[in-house]
Amino acid sequence: MHAMQYELTLPADYDMGVIPARVSRVGHLLDDWAGLGVKAYLLRERGVHGSPVNQYAPFYLWNTVEGMNAFLWGGGFQGLSDDFGRPTVRQWTGLAYEEGVAARSPALFAVRRREPVPGGVALSETARDAADEVGRLAREEGAVLAAAAVDTSRWERVHFSLWAHDTPKADGDLFQVLHLSAPGRTALPGGRQW
Repeated sequence: MHAMQYELTLPADYDMGVIPARVSRVGHLLDDWAGLGVKAYLLRERGVHGSPVNQYAPFYLWNTVEGMNAFLWGGGFQGLSDDFGRPTVRQWTGLAYEEGVAARSPALFAVRRREPVPGGVALSETARDAADEVGRLAREEGAVLAAAAVDTSRWERVHFSLWAHDTPKADGDLFQVLHLSAPGRTALPGGRQW
């Protein structure tokens, strides 16, 4: 599993209605993308649910590098780059994934938390802690799914979870889910990834 995200931070006075309209127009294009586990089309609005910014920030869980590369280099990503400029695309290697207790519910909200991998702790211990956190989140009421991944170039972990309500039991940035493309969700490997 590979995680990926880019963020478009928009001006405070930006018409945020543009983003849901765009997603309703093009979101379905990844509903059957080969190699994609899940793409959550995420939105934060300044002043809503404590967000300090307006931001469009899709988050992906990929089953294959080929699917991810086909998206980035084969045209899927080009439309966004043409419309908004080319954002930095962050990538993390999967540590753990679990379906949540509300896996069959629609994903309405997402939580993303990025944090440094702690220094002075064995890497196996920090990876195990991340996997344990994924399991804990997946068992919480309203959890649709939970995942953790790591970027070893920055020694940064990312925790990502989808929720069926706006009061998740997870710390981090809260996003509204505008659409969920999940053609390969059932193929995402469960449990720890090592």
